[in-house]
Amino acid sequence: MSRIVIAGNGGMPAGAAALIDAADCVVRFNDCRSAGAGGARTDIVAVCNTGRPGKAMLGSPAWRDSAPVCGAREIWCVRDPAKFAALRMPLSLTHPELDDFCDDYTEGFAAWARETGKAHRVIGAACQERLEAELAAHAPAPYVVPSSGLVVIAHLLSAPEHAGDEIVLAGFGHQGWEWHPFAAERAWVEARLDGHRLSRIEALLALSV
Repeated sequence: MSRIVIAGNGGMPAGAAALIDAADCVVRFNDCRSAGAGGARTDIVAVCNTGRPGKAMLGSPAWRDSAPVCGAREIWCVRDPAKFAALRMPLSLTHPELDDFCDDYTEGFAAWARETGKAHRVIGAACQERLEAELAAHAPAPYVVPSSGLVVIAHLLSAPEHAGDEIVLAGFGHQGWEWHPFAAERAWVEARLDGHRLSRIEALLALSV
C-alpha cells in the first residue's frame, strides 16, 4: 500500500511539510503554491489545461523552470478536451464572460511532457461526469465545473491501480473560484473520510503528537 498526498493550494497546518515529503507520492496543482509550507516533494503536477490558467502556464518559463514542476515525473490534465469543447456553446449562453474558458491546451502540455521526459495523462470525462452525479446529492449551488482538486481526488479513489492506496488530503479549504461548488465538494469529501482510505492530514498529525 502506498500513501498518496494530494496537496491543495490552501493553508497548511504546522508540521505538514515533513509528513508530505515522507509520502510515497505527492500530487500538486498548477503553480504548486503548496510547495514550501507543504513540503518539497512533487511527483505529479495536475494542471488546469483549458482557459487562462492553461495558457499562462505553458507560456511561462518561470512555471516550467520551477523546482516542483521540474522535479515532477508526471503531468495530469484534469479537463477532458472533448467534454470542454461540448461545454463551449452552453457556457456562451449562461456565462458569456467565460469566452476563453474552454480553449484547450492539452496538446501543448503533452508535447512539453514528451520533451522533458515526463509521463502525461488526461483524466477522462467519465470521472467528471460520475463526480457531477454524486455532487447532485449534496444540492450544489449553480456551478460551472467541479474544482481540479476534487476531480483528482475522485480519480484516485476510483482508479483500479490505486485501490489499495491511502489518500491523504492537505491544503483543502474548499473555497476559491465562485463557479466551483465548494460547499457541495466539502460535503462530498466529508462523506468519504474514513481515516484509512481517505483522510485529512490534520488527523494524521494529531496521531503523531
